[in-house]
Amino acid sequence: MAKVITVKEAAELFADGDIILSACFGMVWPEEIGQAIEKRFVETGHPRDMVHLHAAGCIPADCFAHEGMLKWDISSHESTTPKIAKLIQDDKLPAWYMPLGTMLQMYREQGRGMPGVLSKVGLGTFMDERVDAGCLNPSARKITEELKAQNKQFIKYIPDFDGEEYLYYRGLPYTKGIIRATTADENGNVTIENEVYNLELSAVARAVKANGGKVIVQVERLAQGGSLDPKMVKVARNLVDYIVVAEQPENIVHGLWPHGKQKINYWYGLTGRIKVPLSDSLKPMPLDPKKVMVRRACMEAQAGWMCNFGIGLPTFCGSVMAEEGVMDEITMISESGSVGGVPGGGPDFGCHWNVQASVDQGEHFDWFDGTGLDFGVFGLSEAQEDGSINTSFLNGVTLGVGGFANITAGANTALFIGTFTAKGLEETVEDGKLVIKSEGKLKKFVKKCLQLTFDANLAAKNGQKLLYITERCVFERTLEGMVLIEIAPGVDLQKDILDQMEFTPIIPAGGPRLMPAEIFQPVWGNGGLKAVWDVKVK
Repeated sequence: MAKVITVKEAAELFADGDIILSACFGMVWPEEIGQAIEKRFVETGHPRDMVHLHAAGCIPADCFAHEGMLKWDISSHESTTPKIAKLIQDDKLPAWYMPLGTMLQMYREQGRGMPGVLSKVGLGTFMDERVDAGCLNPSARKITEELKAQNKQFIKYIPDFDGEEYLYYRGLPYTKGIIRATTADENGNVTIENEVYNLELSAVARAVKANGGKVIVQVERLAQGGSLDPKMVKVARNLVDYIVVAEQPENIVHGLWPHGKQKINYWYGLTGRIKVPLSDSLKPMPLDPKKVMVRRACMEAQAGWMCNFGIGLPTFCGSVMAEEGVMDEITMISESGSVGGVPGGGPDFGCHWNVQASVDQGEHFDWFDGTGLDFGVFGLSEAQEDGSINTSFLNGVTLGVGGFANITAGANTALFIGTFTAKGLEETVEDGKLVIKSEGKLKKFVKKCLQLTFDANLAAKNGQKLLYITERCVFERTLEGMVLIEIAPGVDLQKDILDQMEFTPIIPAGGPRLMPAEIFQPVWGNGGLKAVWDVKVK
């Protein structure tokens, strides 16, 4: 039976050298426990030299960003924790990236007594042992070399397993596991009815228990033992050692929103507790270059498809599809485990309004890797001459790979959307044309990226359709290379495109065709998006 303890008592459980595994997504993390550990470290200097592993970005984990508090950091995303990212960039914290979904699968394998997991995800990227083994700084590279001498590196290249190449991701012997839920009964059974995401809680708990560690769960409230609906229990009592009831449950934050921005009623339409009018939740985008890109991306989908939209600009695809009245013709899927309904944009990333199913995030990535996605739209951060993408290290800043590596590798059609240049770019849509008022100082289409999180060569060989959609042109990666297939009305090919790239794309005979004129209009002409989709099914 789990023991109910205070937040302060939970912090006292942590010791120097602990290896902590946590479940998280944005603000979803046992924040009060983390803050209590931080307070103890600031006051006493302990616990120190801990290791923290978490799959998704974990905004509240910046509380661990004190020199000496962490010895290592392993995750898929640290841009949401700028203080941790700064320690990594200054080489004061050895750190590694692994693909989000592959980390979840690694936990599951550890939960059944295995040391790690085989995966094709990450091949050809900086996470490949032949490239950088996921290392984010020099100290991590030095440690990796030391571990390699013992044949215990975190990511190992397997050149021939049953005739195919793989990467092997090795986990660690976790001593503590921390997760967040809504309700726990006195026995330690846990439910998540107030959470907007269905995360890897059980996988984390099983991995920790399999390694002899202790599992600590922060909840909003405590219920009588045996009183919870057994079908609603997310983590069972056999996997929980300690229960911590939050001292300030009213301050618990969901999604990616910062503290104080949204009240609890806001979340009900995202948890599935109620169905909300979408007109109140989704506002049409104004006509600007961003909407043009999103519209052009939506044209590549079709009715009946399973679709995923990545963080940033792609999250607004749901808004455009809702505006065009085609939402019911596809199934929206987010990496967080949300299925159906309409994905939220911006700080609601991973949440779905009127979600129809909320499945375990790890199982979701099994589906991404195994069955594959019909259609995925992702942010265009930086692309090199062969179409490979860098999302993890831009302009000297550590960002992250998140679920990007898994989902892009398995999507039958993968689109990357974003502005053509960055930093200082000013442009508008006027009279059906793109007007560039001030060019961006940073080029996104470069000769060679510093890191790769998506290997376009491998994807093209596997038959994936790859498009790169910007506000001024569209590229398609074929087996021959990057082909410039469309140009926006009002754009000069040489000045606005070729001069703003570090390489020369393939230009088809007769030049690129014009991007569809109707997507540059306030109201989508020629029957809108539905007419585009209807043609595809005839």
